[in-house]
Amino acid sequence: MTLHQPLRQGLRLYSTRTSRNKEVIDRIIRVDHAGELGADRIYAGQMAVLGKTSVGPVIQHMWDQEKEHKAKFEELIPKYRVRPTVLIPIWNVAGFVLGAGTALLGKEGAMACTVAVESVITDHYNSQLRELISLGEEEHKELIEVIKKFRDDEMEHHDTGLEHDAELAPAYNLLSNVIKAGCKAAVFISERI
Repeated sequence: MTLHQPLRQGLRLYSTRTSRNKEVIDRIIRVDHAGELGADRIYAGQMAVLGKTSVGPVIQHMWDQEKEHKAKFEELIPKYRVRPTVLIPIWNVAGFVLGAGTALLGKEGAMACTVAVESVITDHYNSQLRELISLGEEEHKELIEVIKKFRDDEMEHHDTGLEHDAELAPAYNLLSNVIKAGCKAAVFISERI
């Protein structure tokens, strides 16, 4: 063992850890930006169908929060030098179609969509928080705080959906399970490409 080997090993370890942190941050920001874009489009679709109804102000409130979330991730993408997912055009259309399609089932359908999406996203954000904290709470303080706030907003949306009769939607369990599966697939794909 030469004198320089411990130094090289230390640099390699530091470089590997730094590289791993960068990969995690890139993945988190990429997928969360895609998700918030999708949520923005879901609420846009719901508002296109239900905006003039009694549930319109409720949807508008949730949509306004999603717009804030999307704007924050659009700020974080260049700050952390993250490449957005190449699937943005697909999520843009898919989100609107999902929002409008479920809204065509009535307010209950729109709220069922909200409950399904937000239950997946809340779990997703909680997993990200655990991962970031394990990598260094102080080092990732900004991102942890952002995700905590957005997770709490998503939990509020979930509860709002339940309060507005989500479970009375036609074929609620089937609808909910299909939407949850779609969300999980979108998360999986957006983390990677």
